[in-house]
Amino acid sequence: MLAARFSKLTMVSSLAVFAFIVTFDNLTDYTSNYAFVQHVLSMDTTFVDSALKYRAITSPLLWHLSYGLIIVVEGVTCAFLLAGAVAMARSFRAGAADFNGAKRFAVIGVTVAFLLWFGGFMVVGGEWFAMWQSKLWNGQEPAFRFYMTALAVLIFVNQPDKELAE
Repeated sequence: MLAARFSKLTMVSSLAVFAFIVTFDNLTDYTSNYAFVQHVLSMDTTFVDSALKYRAITSPLLWHLSYGLIIVVEGVTCAFLLAGAVAMARSFRAGAADFNGAKRFAVIGVTVAFLLWFGGFMVVGGEWFAMWQSKLWNGQEPAFRFYMTALAVLIFVNQPDKELAE
């Protein structure tokens, strides 16, 4: 069904645009989110008596490297999603096997997005660096929206497509 294929293509393309804008914004407004990474990693706004503060990273070099890794993974997410959208668009009217195969880059891109926003922000930032304890530098809510959207798209896109009606 063309409508389902169009919907999948639109969703993957939208995620690619989102990942592009996030990457672009972090590159062109580096200092805004660098401050976020700095505060999360240094754990300077967590509970005063938190027993987890031994995990804090206070090296500016490591803050920059961590932020750089985040930006690179955002860019990789965008690249895979864009490649997936292009492949899906090229096989839009092709047979089911071709269209289903064209989804592989989209699946990889959405998986990378999930790893970044769930693994990176929820597991590493939220739990390891106790980001949940900070009222000011807590990115768990936006990360939740991002990875749940990515997960929903992954589930939908991964549904097998059937042959188009003649």
